[in-house]
Amino acid sequence: MNLDFSKMNGLVPAIIQDARTKNVLMLGFMNEEAYNKTVELGKVTFFSRTKNRLWTKGEESGNFLNVVSIEEDCDHDTLLIKVVPVGPVCHTGSDTCFQTANEWGVEFFRYLQDFIKRRYDEMPEGSYTTSLFKSGINRMAQKVGEEAVETVIEATNGTDDRLIYEASDMIYHLIVLLTSKGYRIEDLAEELVKRHKE
Repeated sequence: MNLDFSKMNGLVPAIIQDARTKNVLMLGFMNEEAYNKTVELGKVTFFSRTKNRLWTKGEESGNFLNVVSIEEDCDHDTLLIKVVPVGPVCHTGSDTCFQTANEWGVEFFRYLQDFIKRRYDEMPEGSYTTSLFKSGINRMAQKVGEEAVETVIEATNGTDDRLIYEASDMIYHLIVLLTSKGYRIEDLAEELVKRHKE
């Protein structure tokens, strides 16, 4: 990286984002030494402007920010650091410094498909997902159909809890089917974006 620390008296802002949920967790500042320590440790280290020293997030609480990736912006003066947080991020006990919950949203579908793809690549014994892949495309497609029918039954004659349960089964089996065909859930999103009209 070719970071420009000169614009803010030796500091660059570092936006901290959960690598899985994509939620923004906090904003901190790094000098060159803090950046280098972050890279070296794999844990986010800031320069504290109030304490006038380096501090590794979690050094007292144990709530570390484990680094997944570091990106710089087009001006080389801001960082986007994707992390897996250990515990709440804010000193108040909140998940984020913006007092919002760091919960999964639709990003979980991408995470789930990444997990399913690992199953496809590794085929571990004893895994239900592995057994689906080994059963072949016809059986995988049949499972999507079965789960779709069960979802319809729950929607028309069942309970809300069972509707959510069966619809979740349907989505899971659909992602397995997509994975086996070399597609991703994002391909469905892309198709729906094309169809969407304001």
